[in-house]
Amino acid sequence: MLGLDGLRGLAALYVVLFHCWLYTFPGYPHSSAPPWLDGLMFGRLAVVFFLVLSGFSLAISPAHHGWRSDGVTRFLRRRAWRILPPYWAALAMSLVISWLVVPASHFGPPTGASILVYGTVAQDMVTAPTPNGAFWSIGVEAELYLLFPLLLFVRRRWGAIVLVVCVTLPVIVRGLTATDASPVEGDNWLAPQLAPVFVAGVVGAGVVAASDRVQRLPWGCFAALAALPVLALGFIQGSVWTVNHYFWMDLAISPAMTMLLAAVATGRSAILVRLLTARPVRSLGGFSYSLYLIHLPIVLAVIRRTAPHFVSSRLSVFGFTLVLGLPVAVFGAWLFSRFFEMPFKRNRSWKSVIALGARRSLILHTRDTGVESQSKTTA
Repeated sequence: MLGLDGLRGLAALYVVLFHCWLYTFPGYPHSSAPPWLDGLMFGRLAVVFFLVLSGFSLAISPAHHGWRSDGVTRFLRRRAWRILPPYWAALAMSLVISWLVVPASHFGPPTGASILVYGTVAQDMVTAPTPNGAFWSIGVEAELYLLFPLLLFVRRRWGAIVLVVCVTLPVIVRGLTATDASPVEGDNWLAPQLAPVFVAGVVGAGVVAASDRVQRLPWGCFAALAALPVLALGFIQGSVWTVNHYFWMDLAISPAMTMLLAAVATGRSAILVRLLTARPVRSLGGFSYSLYLIHLPIVLAVIRRTAPHFVSSRLSVFGFTLVLGLPVAVFGAWLFSRFFEMPFKRNRSWKSVIALGARRSLILHTRDTGVESQSKTTA
């Protein structure tokens, strides 16, 4: 939908900047980075935004059809077709880089268990040395996709309030009773904790299918008002406190994120929609999934293998990474998407993918033959 891809692209770009910051300055969340870079330390919230956006985007069509999908099997097959081929290609790339260039984790290089766990997208349930630190959220999304048909059933049968209560109340109870209620990124079993933010997006999609009166509401203003107390609390308590309380901040910020998506999807924020549909932003959104999948091995290779040959101070390494690593990651993601994401995004079966490849080969062959004939004629 208009503007949503732009938001997805900007969120992916922020995650890249977060990792440039994270792996340059040690001690997270008590970072050694200059305070003026503290705005780059909230990569977790960008991933939360991805989850809200994912729930919102997936639920738009069901919202228009009485909260019914095209069928569980068909939905899961289409999600697997869209998500898994580029993920597996990125997994292979990450394994090679982690083994041969730079380890992805201080726990050691990937093992056979890593291939099994990450290959089956089970990383949120089973621990294994990671080949790519960004992959934790893919496991969470996979579990939420499996729950999505059930979430639609609850929404259709009992309504939005019951759905929100069913997924949020257990999380709140756990947060109030557990001593480890602020898990950090990379911990297992994050799907139950993050299910409420995904559901926030699902429920918010109802705005797109609602009456004109509901769609005309100032959703952008509502989003700002909902975000203001959360942002104010984070500013007063500080960035380290915010990171250490992600468990609650995830829940608190997701309504504002949902209302922002409603504002964009309904066109209520015209200026923002124009920004998000500008060609560079829209293009970035088109390969944002690829950017999320492959950027971290590239960033790590620049920070730990390339930058030390040219610069020494942490701040210089950060600048060097922005100048070299960021463009390489973006261009590499664009190239990666052309081979491993777009064919599966534009086609619905292996037969059509192979046919597309054959047509492209024929076009290239015809073009080369024409050029060769032209050269002989000229000669």
